[in-house]
Amino acid sequence: MGYVLSSDGFGQVIDRLLETYRVYAPVVKTGAGRFTDTDVVMYDEVHSAEEIELLKKSDYSFKEFLTPLSETLFFYTEEQVKEADLPDKPVLIFLRSCDMHAVKRLDQMYLANGKESDWFYARRRELVKFVLIGCGQSFDNCFCASMGSNETKDGYVFSVDVRDGKIYSDVKDDAFASVFAENAEREEQVVPLHVTENETRVHIPEKFPLSILKDPMWDEYTTRCIGCGRCNFVCPTCTCWTMEDVSYTDNGRVGERRRVASSCMVDGFSTVAGGAQYRKTQGERMRFKVMHKIYDFRKRFGYDMCVGCGRCDDVCPEYISYSNIIKKAAAIAEAGEEEKA
Repeated sequence: MGYVLSSDGFGQVIDRLLETYRVYAPVVKTGAGRFTDTDVVMYDEVHSAEEIELLKKSDYSFKEFLTPLSETLFFYTEEQVKEADLPDKPVLIFLRSCDMHAVKRLDQMYLANGKESDWFYARRRELVKFVLIGCGQSFDNCFCASMGSNETKDGYVFSVDVRDGKIYSDVKDDAFASVFAENAEREEQVVPLHVTENETRVHIPEKFPLSILKDPMWDEYTTRCIGCGRCNFVCPTCTCWTMEDVSYTDNGRVGERRRVASSCMVDGFSTVAGGAQYRKTQGERMRFKVMHKIYDFRKRFGYDMCVGCGRCDDVCPEYISYSNIIKKAAAIAEAGEEEKA
């Protein structure tokens, strides 16, 4: 069922939903960008419809509710261990199609990547329902159409499109139909907006030659990449983390264990006991990240990890283009196939 609402009507819908749900959505943070006179769009808990940014691309992804930057997993004493409490109020998260596809990747990694699912992720995931933000146009650096993440047909409870000052919603979950019906101007069949092409396009070959791991192309990023990890932190499918124990006592037997977001691109992440590092240079780390997202993950699960949101290109302080790296890797793979032929 579809509904058309005025801005006021949509605001009333959100007010009603806030009685039952916590709502997380893109929000414009004025003056919080990389420079003092620039804004940033990032996810935060909202308390009214006016706070929700529906037209601009978010600089950061939705993932911080499901995979917080720092999360206390449990507390421990000398005698017992207690899992950290989590508010049980259900959550609505507003996101675009590329991020909706990213949820599938996160679920795959945390819930279906071995014999046991990740209990801490699962308990957060059970609280969440998703709201799809339609894309009426492609944004800078997006290549979602190439990655097949430009359209979402299920997985959301309702959608939101801004068209000519009105809000158009496709309501999938009957539990939400009544609140929309009460505040809508009219019922109308609604198909969520989605882009069909992007200015940025990539093609990922089915296979890559083993020689690509030693190709000189990666050396460029040893000098260009500064290892800040921003590409990982804005990515909706990057999930690297490390563990930290925080001791409350001198003997270390009372404290808490935290899961803290980390990055395969930062120095020290791949360091093992004895100080050895598997990937010492930024070029090696870039190779690991890129090939994991466009080859290794697909080899294991049947589809690519990358969803083409382009946020890594948007945020890189050295203007490194991830989509261009894909194109370079594809050209090497295709050249190798031509030599075999």
